[in-house]
Amino acid sequence: MSNRSVSKLTLPGTPLWAAAAVVLLSSLGAYCQDDLGNKITCEVNRVFQERRNAVVRVEALDHHGRLTGTGFFTDPSGTIYTLSYIVANAQEVTVMYGDEKIPAKVLVADPRSGIALLKADISSPFIPQGNSHKLALSTPVLTIGYTPGFSDTPSFGIVGGFDRKFLGKYFTTTHIRANLPVQAGFGGAPLLNLNGEVVGIIIAGVGGGASCYAVPIEAAEKIRMDYARFGEPRHGWLGVKAEEQDEKIDGSNVRVSEVGSDTPAAQAGLKPGDILLQIGSVKITEPEDIIDASYFLTAGDKVAVEIVRDGQKKTIEVESARHPATGVPSSPNELVGQVPMFIFQ
Repeated sequence: MSNRSVSKLTLPGTPLWAAAAVVLLSSLGAYCQDDLGNKITCEVNRVFQERRNAVVRVEALDHHGRLTGTGFFTDPSGTIYTLSYIVANAQEVTVMYGDEKIPAKVLVADPRSGIALLKADISSPFIPQGNSHKLALSTPVLTIGYTPGFSDTPSFGIVGGFDRKFLGKYFTTTHIRANLPVQAGFGGAPLLNLNGEVVGIIIAGVGGGASCYAVPIEAAEKIRMDYARFGEPRHGWLGVKAEEQDEKIDGSNVRVSEVGSDTPAAQAGLKPGDILLQIGSVKITEPEDIIDASYFLTAGDKVAVEIVRDGQKKTIEVESARHPATGVPSSPNELVGQVPMFIFQ
């Protein structure tokens, strides 16, 4: 039987957090380097020791062979976050919790977000959730992952960016780019801040594993909340197209260019020419903001859409419908759901 890891990422054999710490501190003077180096080492080791018991190796058997990756407990009742790629077609899923191999049930394997939820019959430690919106460029982050043949492994780095696309393809929502090295099998690992809170889930490595992308934890929670409410993900859709215009009105240059017939937007009264200011909690200032607004729509829920029409602000309530799953748009101008781009596939 063949063994396959979730990614084809490789990394030098040096301790990951130590290598990253050296790079981070290389521009500092010798006096600061000793002081800060010891402090960072202690903080990273503290988080690693506190959270390592809540991180598990995930193994899935499908008709191609055995896949391996990483997951972590998100509550004390044995609910686990991992990647849908690992478990979507699995005939059998197990998690390694310490020395114990525990069967796990797939609750959700969502191809659009790339996130999967598992359930193991165990009372578990878990990682508390943080707020990815509090991250900034150069914020220190770390992860704990399982690469084939090795025990739990920490890696340390900093936030390098917040991206909506890579190599010309759009993500389903803004992703965290972390200058944090990852290895094969790290898919599904938690991205942690130095408070030991999970702020994202690693989905892919970039540049041969020198850095990585993570789905913000809020995007994963959207899937978990849908499952809790409906037993499945409910990705929403409004049914409008938008385009950029030269003039900004109330901070937005996003104009509705087309409203599909018999769509939620049409039924609610949105019209071509409306200037989009906000969709739900997402402020719209440029067309790419629609990517984040679209992702957090839930079919069947009503969402407030703030617009400017004929020089007047108004708010229209739209009941989102299930998105038509038409594939991957080439631009962010459609309020339909994109599917994720997995770099390691």
